[in-house]
Amino acid sequence: MKLVSYLKNEHDQLAFLVDNRLYDCDIVHPELPGNMNMFLSYWDDMFPLAQKVNEAIINGSINKEHGIDLNDIQILAPIPFPTSCRDGYAFRQHVAAARRNRKVEMIPEFDQYPIFYFTNHLSIQGEGNIYCMPDHFEKLDFELEAAIVICRAGRNIAAEEADNYIGGLMIMNDMSARTLQMEEMKLNLGPAKGKDFCTVIGPCLITLDELAPYEIPAKENHVGKSWNLMMKCKVNGIQVSEGNIGDMDWTFAEIIERCSYGTTIHAGDVIGSGTVGTGCFLELNGTGKLNNPDYQEQWLQDGDVVEMEIEHIGTLKNTIVKEESSFSILAKKKM
Repeated sequence: MKLVSYLKNEHDQLAFLVDNRLYDCDIVHPELPGNMNMFLSYWDDMFPLAQKVNEAIINGSINKEHGIDLNDIQILAPIPFPTSCRDGYAFRQHVAAARRNRKVEMIPEFDQYPIFYFTNHLSIQGEGNIYCMPDHFEKLDFELEAAIVICRAGRNIAAEEADNYIGGLMIMNDMSARTLQMEEMKLNLGPAKGKDFCTVIGPCLITLDELAPYEIPAKENHVGKSWNLMMKCKVNGIQVSEGNIGDMDWTFAEIIERCSYGTTIHAGDVIGSGTVGTGCFLELNGTGKLNNPDYQEQWLQDGDVVEMEIEHIGTLKNTIVKEESSFSILAKKKM
C-alpha cells in the first residue's frame, strides 16, 4: 500500500493513496491513527489492519466519496517528523566514479563495510519549494536516492533479520551545497553546513508487500532485500540521471545492521541509500570534464525544477527558490 502525509487543518494527516485519491486513515477506520508517527510507533498492530482497509478501498468496499483528489491538497513528507535521518553510501558505481574523477584510487574499505552519516532530521521536507541561502548556490546540487523508514525499535540487528524493520521505501533528494561541503570536509569532519539545510523525501511511503513483485537477489556476498526499480531525475524537464535501486551494493538490511550496532534505532528513523551512479551534478560534471576539458559544468539555480522518479513509487517535484538575503558564511572565512 501507499501512505501519504498531507496538511489538514494545520496538522499532518495520514492517508491511503489509491488511484490518485486520498483516504484519511482515521476516517475510513476509527482504530487507525491519523498521523504517520503514531502509525509507525504501533506498527505491529496497525499494519495488518491497514492492509485490510487498503484492500477494501481498492475493491470498492469503502465508498470513493470518502476520498479527496490528490491535486486538491498540500502533500508533506511521508514521515513529516522523523526521529532521526541517516544517509548511507551504498552505490559503488557512484563512489568509484567520483574518485576516478578526482584521479584517486577506489577506496578498498568501501567493500568491507557500509557507512552512513547523520543529517538534519528537522530539515526534512516533501514536495514544493526548497529555500536556499546565497552560499547554497555555490555549486548547489541534487542527489538521487532511495530511502527507508524504520518501523520497529531494535538494537544489534543482524542483517539477515533487518528487512523486518523496514516500513517501506520512498524517494530521497539529499540536497548538497558543494562549496560549503568541500570546505568543511578538508578538516575531516562533516558534511554539515553543506547538507543540513534541506533533505527531501516522498511523495509517499510504499510498503514492502507491494514491492514483492520487484524483488531481486542482493549482490554476491551481500544479504537483504533488493528491488529492480528504475530511478530517474529531471531538471527543468531534461533527464540528467538514471539508475536502479537494484544497483545498490550494500543493502538497506546491511546498513541497518551497522546503524544498530551498540545503539537503538527507533520507529520513525529515516535511512537513505546514498547517491545512485550518475545521480548528482558533482559526479556528472566530473565525468564530463574528464572526457572534455571544455565541458560546461551545471549546478542548480534559482527557479530550477527538480523531478525525481522511482518506478512504482512516484514522482517527487521541487522548485529551487533563493531566499531574500545577502548573509554569507563563506564571506566570514578568516584568512
